[in-house]
Amino acid sequence: MALHRPITEEPAPPAWSRRPANLAKAVTEELVRRVVRGDYPPGSTLPAEHALCAAFSVSRTVVREAVKVLQEKGLVQIRQGSGTAVLPSTSWNLLDEAVLAETIEDDATLGILDDLVVTRRLLESDMAQVAARAADEAAVARMRDLVDRMDALVDDPASYHEHDRAFHDTVMRASGNRIARAVVRSLESQVINTASYMGKTERALCEASNQGHRRILERIAARDPEGAAEAMFAHITDAWLVRRGEQGDPDRLAR
Repeated sequence: MALHRPITEEPAPPAWSRRPANLAKAVTEELVRRVVRGDYPPGSTLPAEHALCAAFSVSRTVVREAVKVLQEKGLVQIRQGSGTAVLPSTSWNLLDEAVLAETIEDDATLGILDDLVVTRRLLESDMAQVAARAADEAAVARMRDLVDRMDALVDDPASYHEHDRAFHDTVMRASGNRIARAVVRSLESQVINTASYMGKTERALCEASNQGHRRILERIAARDPEGAAEAMFAHITDAWLVRRGEQGDPDRLAR
């Protein structure tokens, strides 16, 4: 996580080119950004209500609505009579789209993406294990078709990644674990267009990635739960290590 910058003066107001249709949403997004990047560090208090009104040229109603949403996201605690306290990152709701996006943006170490990949790997490995027992022939055929198609799409990264996501979703569906699938899909949807998560997309990397898919398919088709789990674990780990390149600490992924 990036080091907090010391507060020397109130941050400049955002350069909104026009008055947003939803002022509370715009103010909330800017306050999330300032809390996450450390403009308002943990243990400090947000500027007083009147100061925020002046900074954003909005009404007290708008500021109150925005601060209330910040509290729902776990970033602050509203304390009657003593200001609004900024909470430590351990209190933040990292499943919230805005909070996760800003945390990723502010994290030069890629640690938060490492944590996301570890979480995804844990859930998908378990779902692959179950899929090896529960997948019907139609699901296995669908996985095989997607893997075969990806072999022909290694020069078309956009289409390749679309089929890649479809393959993983087919495995997750076959497991029948709707909660785990929802968590993975939610996390993926929030980072799928993030350059630091997607990383490199050369032909050789797509080819290596699809070899991992094929190993997962083979173990599921062979009704080998442990092998399927191990293949999924290795595939997700290896693919992320390649995408992240030299950045960060690879030991964070060690298990």
